[in-house]
Amino acid sequence: MHRILLAALLAAAATVGTPAHAGLFDKNPDQVAQDAASKNLHAVTLWVDATWGFRNQGAANALSRAHQAFATRGYDVVSVEPYIENGDLQGFFVTYQKPRS
Repeated sequence: MHRILLAALLAAAATVGTPAHAGLFDKNPDQVAQDAASKNLHAVTLWVDATWGFRNQGAANALSRAHQAFATRGYDVVSVEPYIENGDLQGFFVTYQKPRS
């Protein structure tokens, strides 16, 4: 189910046709934020995995690290969407956006 959702999101992003938005999954949030800033991406969607360690503490810490990495580079949080499968939290799709000047 998780792979189907990822494929659907990537297909939807591809049909939009804008190079200013990227879906980045299974990567270090700090590296993704650095790459997004260097490529001057307007918006980025990131997968934050919640399956390692304790879900409530691990997921909160992972989200905090991602938020800090993007905030440092001038991005705002636009959306945090949890992904739950069979009643278990799997992770979050988090979208960040850099305000246009």
